[in-house]
Amino acid sequence: MAAYIFRRLLLVVPTLLGIILINFAVVQFAPGGPVEQMLAELRGEGQTLGRLTGEGGGEVRAPGGAGAGGGTSGEGPVGTYRGARGLDPAIVAEIERIFGFDKPAHVRFLEMMRGYLTFDFGRSLFRDRPVVDLVLEKMPVSISLGLWSTLIIYLVSIPLGIRKAVRDGSRFDIWTSGVVLVGYAIPGFLFAILLVVLFAGGSFLQWFPLRGLSSSGSEFWPWWQQALDYAWHMALPTLALVIGGFAGLTMLTKNAFLDEIGKQYVVTARAKGNSETRILYGHVFRNAMLLIIAGFPAAFIGILFTGALLVEIVFSLDGLGLLGFEAAIRRDYPIMFGTLYIFTLMGLILQIIGDVMYTVVDPRIDFEARR
Repeated sequence: MAAYIFRRLLLVVPTLLGIILINFAVVQFAPGGPVEQMLAELRGEGQTLGRLTGEGGGEVRAPGGAGAGGGTSGEGPVGTYRGARGLDPAIVAEIERIFGFDKPAHVRFLEMMRGYLTFDFGRSLFRDRPVVDLVLEKMPVSISLGLWSTLIIYLVSIPLGIRKAVRDGSRFDIWTSGVVLVGYAIPGFLFAILLVVLFAGGSFLQWFPLRGLSSSGSEFWPWWQQALDYAWHMALPTLALVIGGFAGLTMLTKNAFLDEIGKQYVVTARAKGNSETRILYGHVFRNAMLLIIAGFPAAFIGILFTGALLVEIVFSLDGLGLLGFEAAIRRDYPIMFGTLYIFTLMGLILQIIGDVMYTVVDPRIDFEARR
């Protein structure tokens, strides 16, 4: 098993390189890069210029002393600058230099990958903060949503799917299938809006908060009170993500168990006088759970990084989903590629962990023995 894990870890390197290379190449042909956006704002087409170097107070120095907070030829602040017919080419060249676009694409890619080897993802183009700091700041929100949602979905769907398989065709099976499919048909963000309207001060009750993971001043509370406050803030967002996640896993569990229940070894176990409980959990469970465990990494990554964007917006949660969305809109390439690298690496590692879990559930599986 150790040799198999080592080989899989070696494959992580070319996989990461290929994914980053393909996305980097695609982005080069996408219109509206960060330089174009900044030039549009300098021409007065954007709402605000913002600082090229963000909260750090840095300035964009163009020839003649023009900066982010100064004027240009008496035209007022750069954020409201309106040139006669265009911008000085020297200013355009300076912006390209600041953003690093004065270098060829292959040079920028090699420099980016050289930094990624040491987990140096650079600084955000529009926030002037290290990408790592931004990701670590937003990570608790997304980890909370992804972890609790995935755990609840698995803890509910697996027992429900097993019971539906055991009572296949009964009234219980029929009405639970209806309820699960109705929940699956409701988009998570619409259910989130409904929860806000009903329970978060929309039009009826105000039982739950709408912003953040903790209340103001909660850092001074006892640990148990902080835990309750955290659960209070997480209740509605987690429920909004969970409601649509039951259907797929529940039906997968049911079908996996039905397939195993119909096999010959189950008939043999019954003929030997084993109880249904022993057959179900002593024999069927181990075989049927292999397929379900295989899907856990993908389910966690999906909820953690792709399924929470609109829910984060509805509940005013500043997580990775919102960070990635804003980076894509503004073409903040360091954040885009940095988060892509981190998420891809996590996904590949989780896939390896999923393979290891195969052997935990069923020790008979031996990846080294495969030909």
